[in-house]
Amino acid sequence: MCGIVAYLGEKEAQPLLLDGLRRLEYRGYDSSGIATLDHGVLKIAKKKGHVQALATHLSSTPIGGKIGISHTRWATHGAASDANAHPHTDQSGRLAIVHNGVVENYLALKHRLTALGHTFKSETDTEILAHLIGHYYDACNEPDRLLKAVRAALREVSGTYGIAVLHQDHPGLLVGARRGSPLLIGIAKDGHFFTSDVMAIGGHAGQVIELKDGDIATITADTHAVTTIDGGDADFIVKQVEASEAISELGSFPHYMLKEVFDQPQALRDAFRGRLDREASTVKLGGLRMTSEELRRIERIVIVGCGTARHSGLVGEYLIETLANLPVEVEYASEFRYRNTPMDPRTLVFAVSQSGETLDTLGALREAQRKGYRALGICNRVGSTMPRESDGGVYMHAGPEIGVAATKSFTSQVMIFTLIALLLGRMRYLSAAQGQELIDGIEALPGLVEKLLAQNDAIKKVAEKYHKVRSMIFLGRLHHVPVAMEGALKMKEITYINAEGYPAAELKHGIIALIDEETPTVLICPKDSVYDKNASTLQEIKARKGPVIAVATEGDTQIGTLADDVLYIPDAPEILQPILASIPLQLFAYHCAVLLGRDVDKPRNLAKSVTVE
Repeated sequence: MCGIVAYLGEKEAQPLLLDGLRRLEYRGYDSSGIATLDHGVLKIAKKKGHVQALATHLSSTPIGGKIGISHTRWATHGAASDANAHPHTDQSGRLAIVHNGVVENYLALKHRLTALGHTFKSETDTEILAHLIGHYYDACNEPDRLLKAVRAALREVSGTYGIAVLHQDHPGLLVGARRGSPLLIGIAKDGHFFTSDVMAIGGHAGQVIELKDGDIATITADTHAVTTIDGGDADFIVKQVEASEAISELGSFPHYMLKEVFDQPQALRDAFRGRLDREASTVKLGGLRMTSEELRRIERIVIVGCGTARHSGLVGEYLIETLANLPVEVEYASEFRYRNTPMDPRTLVFAVSQSGETLDTLGALREAQRKGYRALGICNRVGSTMPRESDGGVYMHAGPEIGVAATKSFTSQVMIFTLIALLLGRMRYLSAAQGQELIDGIEALPGLVEKLLAQNDAIKKVAEKYHKVRSMIFLGRLHHVPVAMEGALKMKEITYINAEGYPAAELKHGIIALIDEETPTVLICPKDSVYDKNASTLQEIKARKGPVIAVATEGDTQIGTLADDVLYIPDAPEILQPILASIPLQLFAYHCAVLLGRDVDKPRNLAKSVTVE
């Protein structure tokens, strides 16, 4: 949520910063801006809207300099506008800052600064932080006064931040700091970067340093240093930038979302590659950092996540309870961190986050650890905060996901839960033959997804029929209830059509009042243990003249005679059907959004990585 790129080195800053902002636009696209020192003078350009608006402005009015900071914004404090766009300056106009996060005590700080004679030009909390740093800078006469001013100001800040600070009087220095919002140092042959995401500097920096909460860093063209907010030396590790982390190219696809839907066969293979143990009919997950005996002692599992990650956890609940007979609860991460949830001493917590930076999920993980529970992470981003702070976990290895609407991360998370369920199940109740059968199904799944993706054009035709409706209902049973919820979420996120997902059996308990000729129902009803129940639900909807789009198993001729339209999925073991059933719903939402002219990869009001409350 919001993106930072800063550079200091031998090259012109503006092209590097603009390129980085374009790569980070999925993190925020309400406005963007750049500040550089052009022949020693602070120059700022910022524009409301997508990064292209800023690029167009700079094409006619470029700003030079080999040092600069930049930002793409997702609005928190203050509307999306030129004035509220970052960078912001201090009272002197000589210091500029870009900031991700929220200054929670901004009003108290603003009142104090106003009493000292400061005036403000924006509605943002960030400008107040700029003035606070400037206040301490003006009061200091020491050579490292910019670093000391940042340190003094941040000691007074409540909330979260990832910042980069530039000052006109220090043309060879940038200062950065982090608490609760990611910030990295990028090391290149021709200079140094600050960035909130390694993808912004892919192709430029070969190494990175991931700052930890409480770190303050300085960079020059050829040096870097990391200290703590208290002034002590900070430990850090220099890591090589992996090619898979650096950049994701669209290729021949018109949108990242569609590309990532089609990435899913490979993403699934990468999720289980090297983890299937045929000899023992089980799974190897060394990243859990738990012995077999410790895993056998677990008597309860709690899964925490937000949005799509929570939906994957709901599928995981069904999988683990079915295969391992362990009780599982799935909590909203945002609620778990504030509730006093009763937990048995033998409870294991799984925190799920694609980015590994979701603030609510990190808060839930920390709360579980604070109370003495082992908390494991399921995460996609290597080197993010979650794998560093968790007691162990499993990487998804899905590769970069740029589209705001999660697709391959959902199916990869469900695959990870499938592996965990098989591992725990083989320790308890599953026979070797049952384990082998599930491994066979897992290995066959990517091929089935490839077969399913060949129906893209047919799904588009269904979208052409329904994309102008005002509301949709998504229904499923058992492990397909969260798939229905996820399908509705995809529809809401990128089309802005009102859509809700429910258990199919809840139809008669209120939802049926919404059924009419103008409100289509998407019913997930493959050949499974509740197929006949779903067929009855379909009949109830049709009796009230409601249109039905069925997600059904290939070869099911009965559903074809009852539903108005059918999205077919390949036949597969029931335990693996949620992954297959979710993909046509992703494509259905995508094509509806394109037909409506929506900005598929950057839907309104949303950002990819939610690092604020």
